[in-house]
Amino acid sequence: MSDIVMETNFKDVKLVRRGKVRDVYEVDDYLLIVATDRVSAFDVVLPNGIPDKGKVLTQISIYWFNQMKDIIENHIVATDVKDYPQILHKYKDMLEGRSMFVRKAKPMPVECIVRGYLSGSGWKEYKEKGTVCGIKLPEGLVESSRLDEPIFTPSTKAEEGHDINISFDEMKKIVGDDIGEKLKDTSLKVYRKGRELAEKKGIIIADTKMEFGIYESKLILIDELLTPDSSRFWSIKDYQPGKGQDSFDKQIVRDYLLTLDWNQAYPGPRLPEDIVQKTAARYREILEILTR
Repeated sequence: MSDIVMETNFKDVKLVRRGKVRDVYEVDDYLLIVATDRVSAFDVVLPNGIPDKGKVLTQISIYWFNQMKDIIENHIVATDVKDYPQILHKYKDMLEGRSMFVRKAKPMPVECIVRGYLSGSGWKEYKEKGTVCGIKLPEGLVESSRLDEPIFTPSTKAEEGHDINISFDEMKKIVGDDIGEKLKDTSLKVYRKGRELAEKKGIIIADTKMEFGIYESKLILIDELLTPDSSRFWSIKDYQPGKGQDSFDKQIVRDYLLTLDWNQAYPGPRLPEDIVQKTAARYREILEILTR
């Protein structure tokens, strides 16, 4: 088992931000994105991490970015530390396998979400109103139903707390009509291709969230792509509409936390070793299935 990386500190490199999982540094006109092993639940980063989680997320993202090059370019410049600027070489042991050296794009102020199945907040809204993010769906669907056509349901990007679902028209007011149409069209194409490739490997991609940025006046994919942190992955052989599905992600962590008397506010509880190991195995399993 590799050492768990909860935080990076490269003293001679400028730290731009720490997200829930990623530490982002600036090197000249580029960014270094390092995926740590931090795990968050209910928007709280927990005190202990999941071994190799950052490596799994990075390797899955790299795989998918490469698969989608015929649809849209992405931000990756290099993924092998020997191809990074010299200043980063001394951090090779920490960076190898869990980092990407990328173009510095201007991020779009929205999250692009595509749903191919009825789950999570979408299922909750459908039960109440027959819609998902305001989009009318056929009657009689059940939890985890496959939708006839995937739907595009953008959201805002919240600095604190939860993102808020918005309509496509509301998104276009934020980013403009042309970029809005391009974001929707590209998101659906990426999702459809990802879903098709995953299904051949026995995996359903129920939904996913992706991010885009503008680089040299062009729209490109940034951040992560089709990972267990940004998507719901289900096993085709175990799939049964009408109930929640077992996911290849941190659902084990969420389920454990729901058994505790915890108010879902900071500080989060420490995870027991068996939950940590089960979650790590789940992440490694989906990496193996998707990239083999």
